[in-house]
Amino acid sequence: MKVLVTDPIADAGIQRLRAAGHDVETAYDVEGEALLDAVADANALIVRSGTEVTDEVLDAATDLVIVGRAGIGVDNIDIDAATEHGVIVANAPEGNVRAAAEHTVAMTFATARSIPQAHDRLRGGEWAKGEFLGTELNGKTLGIVGLGRVGQEVAKRLGGLGMNLVAFDPYISEERADQLGADLADDLEGCLDQADLITIHTPLTPETENMIGADELATLGGGYVVNCARGGIIDEPALAEAVEDGPLKGAAIDVFAEEPVDPDNPLLDVDDVIVTPHLGASTEAAQENVATATADQVLAAFRGEPVMNALNAPSMDESAFPRVRPYIDLAETAGKIAVQLFDDRVEEVEISYEGDIAEEELDLVTASALKGCFEPLEWQVNAVNAPRIADERGIDVTETKSRSSEDFQSLVTVTVRNSDDEVSVCGTQFAGEDPRIVRIDGYRVDAIPHGHMLVARNDDVPGVIGFIGSTLGDHDVNIAAMFNARETIGGEALSVYNLDDPPSDEVLSAILDDERLIDVSYISLNGAAEDDEQR
Repeated sequence: MKVLVTDPIADAGIQRLRAAGHDVETAYDVEGEALLDAVADANALIVRSGTEVTDEVLDAATDLVIVGRAGIGVDNIDIDAATEHGVIVANAPEGNVRAAAEHTVAMTFATARSIPQAHDRLRGGEWAKGEFLGTELNGKTLGIVGLGRVGQEVAKRLGGLGMNLVAFDPYISEERADQLGADLADDLEGCLDQADLITIHTPLTPETENMIGADELATLGGGYVVNCARGGIIDEPALAEAVEDGPLKGAAIDVFAEEPVDPDNPLLDVDDVIVTPHLGASTEAAQENVATATADQVLAAFRGEPVMNALNAPSMDESAFPRVRPYIDLAETAGKIAVQLFDDRVEEVEISYEGDIAEEELDLVTASALKGCFEPLEWQVNAVNAPRIADERGIDVTETKSRSSEDFQSLVTVTVRNSDDEVSVCGTQFAGEDPRIVRIDGYRVDAIPHGHMLVARNDDVPGVIGFIGSTLGDHDVNIAAMFNARETIGGEALSVYNLDDPPSDEVLSAILDDERLIDVSYISLNGAAEDDEQR
């Protein structure tokens, strides 16, 4: 088999492929027509961030089995096009975890002891010993924002050096946090309140963009900030001002909202802000790890074995797939709705199957439900890696089956819970693959799981539905469909609205201000972006 490598990787990965008897061709910096010619007879393509793997490239590579990304980011690979062409896309997310954690620790000590600043002064001929009074980390409290793979490694290292640990991560279980010696804060503010120094380890998502701004930095008064995760999570001008004028003592930043960093970035002009050019994964060991991990996945694909870090390649018996396929998206959607309605720390996910669907092999459907639950959390979460994410975060996953179903031929239920609360969402397929959400927390509904949805819980009294409709109308938000259910007359009711546009925070606040409303949640599902583009 032929493996084409178009971006430089560590030689260990290339040697592993050749040792297995495969032909490895390197063609670094190839692009355009030359890339199309080079990939034409390749069975595997290994890239880093330099090669754009487009639909045109995939069209030219008629024999391609797998695209291996020697690293984590896959923005340069058209995964949808690869899926359409039947090509596996796999990355190597684990190889640089240790390197990123160690760089975070290094940056932590560097900012707490002003090491680069003292170095520069001494190299400049100044013996400025009296001007640098550092902070001992022993006994101080480290706030870890995001307790995923890198965050856990940082916790082990700095916890072992005598720091107290507090973490904020709504998707980590208390049991897992306890194992790491960390107290789990209920929210970001609670974490910052207790911390003398914070390290950040979250992906950049719409929810985490500028998550830490001036108000959050003020809460951390007198402390330090270290970010070796992703640029854009911290408001950079606010951070520069907080360090230069108080309340922060210092910061260490490896990642930026714009990379390469703009020379006018305010962080570059503040003496007590240490900056490095995205070096988190830049170690020989990390580069070797991602190269060999990528090679191993190519070899697995050639052998027809599971590719553990595949981003688009769940597998099951071909004959069963047509029966199960409609429930894959339905389970994912139910998971998305459940976790967005729950809005709390998830400690357990239960997926229940009733009726005909319970007779099928459902590992893929269960993994898709987990993908829906975890999608706001991880980079490239999918049906392949979602079970591993649950395991890493100490989230219990249970699957139950019952061949009987009272009301529907087949029913899929996703329940998310912790020790205090739970939310259940049930879905089914009507004739012609027509998906429906039919129960939310026991309320019987008939909701279309698509696009923009608003879920309201309210007292069952006259006028509430009219009030919600009027409020949406006053803000030019059109209702496409509406479904209502209630516990008992005069008890609580739940209504679901399909909307043509997403409601603003102002709209949600206006609805929730009415004393008859108990809760209101906006949920964005598959198709929302497409609907917006069409408008």
